[in-house]
Amino acid sequence: MTATTDGAGTPGADPDITAPETVQGAQEAAARATRHLLARQDAAGWWKGDLETNVTMDAEDLLLRQFLGIRDEATTQAAALFIRGEQRTDGTWATFHGGPPELSATIEAYVALRLAGDAPDAPHMARASAWIRAHGGIAAARVFTRIWLALFGWWSWDHLPELPPELVFLPPWVPLNIYDFGCWARQTIVPLTVVSAKRPVRPAPFALDELHTDARRPYPAAKHPAPLASWEGAFQRMDKALHVYRRFAPRRLRKAAMDTAARWIIERQENDGCWGGIQPPAVYSVIALHLLGYDLGHPVMRAGLESLDRFAVWREDGARMIEACQSPVWDTCLAAVALVDAGLAPDHPALVKAADWMLGEEIVRTGDWAVRRPGLAPGGWAFEFHNDTYPDIDDTAEVVLALRRIKHPEPARVEAAIARGVSWNLGMQSRNGAWGAFDADNTSPFPNRLPFCDFGEVIDPPSADVTAHVVEMLAVEGRAADPRTRRGIAWLLAEQEPSGAWFGRWGTNYVYGTGSVVPALAAAGFAPAHPAIRRAVRWLESVQNEDGGWGEDQRSYQDPQWAGKGASTPSQTAWALMALLSAGEREGEAARRGIAYLVETQLGDGSWDEPYFTGTGFPWDFSINYHLYRQVFPLTALGRYLYGEPCAPGEA
Repeated sequence: MTATTDGAGTPGADPDITAPETVQGAQEAAARATRHLLARQDAAGWWKGDLETNVTMDAEDLLLRQFLGIRDEATTQAAALFIRGEQRTDGTWATFHGGPPELSATIEAYVALRLAGDAPDAPHMARASAWIRAHGGIAAARVFTRIWLALFGWWSWDHLPELPPELVFLPPWVPLNIYDFGCWARQTIVPLTVVSAKRPVRPAPFALDELHTDARRPYPAAKHPAPLASWEGAFQRMDKALHVYRRFAPRRLRKAAMDTAARWIIERQENDGCWGGIQPPAVYSVIALHLLGYDLGHPVMRAGLESLDRFAVWREDGARMIEACQSPVWDTCLAAVALVDAGLAPDHPALVKAADWMLGEEIVRTGDWAVRRPGLAPGGWAFEFHNDTYPDIDDTAEVVLALRRIKHPEPARVEAAIARGVSWNLGMQSRNGAWGAFDADNTSPFPNRLPFCDFGEVIDPPSADVTAHVVEMLAVEGRAADPRTRRGIAWLLAEQEPSGAWFGRWGTNYVYGTGSVVPALAAAGFAPAHPAIRRAVRWLESVQNEDGGWGEDQRSYQDPQWAGKGASTPSQTAWALMALLSAGEREGEAARRGIAYLVETQLGDGSWDEPYFTGTGFPWDFSINYHLYRQVFPLTALGRYLYGEPCAPGEA
């Protein structure tokens, strides 16, 4: 079907659409959502919603400022206001809305509030410390939390895993070289090797005895090592050996390693002063360089600190929330797709402006990805405003899909950018036929086994959702029959769960994976009757909630019984609908009820509310609430319900 619009960009109706009541409600909801989304566009052409994670970002920001001696009262109280607002009645903090208490997050939040002046015997603080003690105290916290405490003498460096800076000298073919780690872990680990070598301790502004199960014995007795024949036992012994090596490491070698790490860090600082466009590597890079003698007035340090300030979201109540990252490229391409699929004219000025901005964000220089693909020409997009070192495969695929929908006055410019993006994505295919997010073949089994790496996923293996987006993009570009596309499809078919769902790496979880793969298979020519698609449809129908929506809790990453289960959300409902619609289920009862859920839950201004976290950084360990997901995905689903799939499925 062909979408139509009126002069204001409001979607109009096609005469052959049936189910008048549902269709009318969908039309009105899509019109409101379109107006709302257009009103949120920046004058430069981009969209960006808040990226909400958890209070460790806010706590670590205050600890950084304390470490550097630049913490001010206004920032401290604004951060404390946000942190207090996230505390639950039992005194704890979670890492996602409605999630269980989390020890490390609770410890870091507690320490931040102590910095803000909250007394340890205040009721909300006493509840927190009692819960912390009952769950093992500081000794049971993750390594990263204990590193932050070690910076102030609240924990001993001797009781942390060793991370030698000589790691930077390992060539790419040696196991556990820095390029065996995912780019986000790599950017964090390199500066932390400097911190680990320097072992700084700043004067603690107060004691934290109340966070130990026994303040007289803060360090638990050494556990009996795991068997030497096991991976855990081998890495435990390697860590002990590294602690011994620390005492005898040649000074010249260690200094050379730290100097090399400093150069590595500085070479990867982006034009906006940040590193990788994400907060954790930026924080540790600033600390590492400061320890190596870079004063706060140095241009590198000044730009780095200014970039961290840009992660702050100041709320109307005066609270200050820190984003772990910012997602303008991702948000903009998804918004453009949603608007066109919902009937906005492809040459609408807002879309042309968005295309101009996306074209200007193309990355045409090599980055760390070239270590594994040295002969590949650049041509991709990153997630953030500035992250030329780490373009990602997912954003590149979605930007191409967005640009392909827009009628731009300079078609040759668009075609050239698309061609580069397609070529780069094809070149980033892993050996198994699938695609990861930032690197090719980033699948070493060793990094996740290190005692140091208890903070979440540290490698970047291929995933179903990223592979699906690339396959969909290649199909739209007329490459469905390309052998490389078919290899990706074969991998997707092999990865389907027995239930009929697909695992979602970067969105929560099986609903996201399934909502990504089914449209990709349809775009590649799979008929709705294909057994893989029918299994997916049956699974989606089986997990639909009584209210007509779909939802999935972050706990599905740990417990399979949570797969497809959770409170209904607009974004997850939209993902399920996108799969059902591409599977030919437009007239089905499940799709009708899903559309009705979106219509009924829409707010008067055309937006939707969604407190639940439906995005994923590290499965289970780091969850994300993308505040624009609740706007762009429902609009996409409504548009495809009204006007059909942007790529009509054919016979496989």
